[in-house]
Amino acid sequence: MMNIADIMKKLPHRYPFLLVDKIIAMEPRASITGIKNVTINEPFFQGHFPGQPIMPGVLIIEAMAQVGGVLAFCTGTDAKSVYFMSIERAKFRKPVVPGDQLIMELKVLQQRGNVWKLAGVAKVNDKVVTEADLTAMITNQEI
Repeated sequence: MMNIADIMKKLPHRYPFLLVDKIIAMEPRASITGIKNVTINEPFFQGHFPGQPIMPGVLIIEAMAQVGGVLAFCTGTDAKSVYFMSIERAKFRKPVVPGDQLIMELKVLQQRGNVWKLAGVAKVNDKVVTEADLTAMITNQEI
């Protein structure tokens, strides 16, 4: 549904911090599904951890938030930035390693004005690896 070029038109993030490669499904103001292809070339694997590369949990949460940001930016708003307000009920169930394809599914729990609350789950091979509720604010402030 959206390739990397389309995503880069919506999100301000760039390498090495752009953590979503493709959007495969979206229902405006309701839900979105995105993909992150995890490769050994990710810069964080150099130090997390040498000899046993594992994607940091906070970056999985960030990838989920970026997918949610795409959903918020696709609502017809002229917002330029999305800022985290809270992360709740975060759980890390399995490690994410090079070669994994991270499928991130987010559903809107609530949207009031410029504040969005989303329930997110990240899966690898149909198994939940991470889940969290994310609250963010979209704003017209330039980064």
